[in-house]
Amino acid sequence: MDSKKQASQQIQIHVNEKVADGEYANLAIITHSAAEFVMDFVRVMPGSPKANVQSRVIMTPSHTKALLHALEQNVTKYEAEHGEIKMPDPMGFPGIKPEQGMPN
Repeated sequence: MDSKKQASQQIQIHVNEKVADGEYANLAIITHSAAEFVMDFVRVMPGSPKANVQSRVIMTPSHTKALLHALEQNVTKYEAEHGEIKMPDPMGFPGIKPEQGMPN
């Protein structure tokens, strides 16, 4: 396929109603193997000793790195418009190691 034909193609993306409602998560736990990254998005409720995974996303390493760059670009744009995003104190989340993921 030549580059002109590739440039003119567009992917039409549809979001059904259930997916469009979204899932709230305030913790992400990320693990990986040689072949993939697994991102579990969790909703932690205050005072509850249990938390449920709301969504699991599995990506290839190259797609994960592309996501990382897209997130970096969007955070930079957000902070330019709204100011620096303050990170919570990791000590405020007992039982969660900072390398596991931090609640938003």
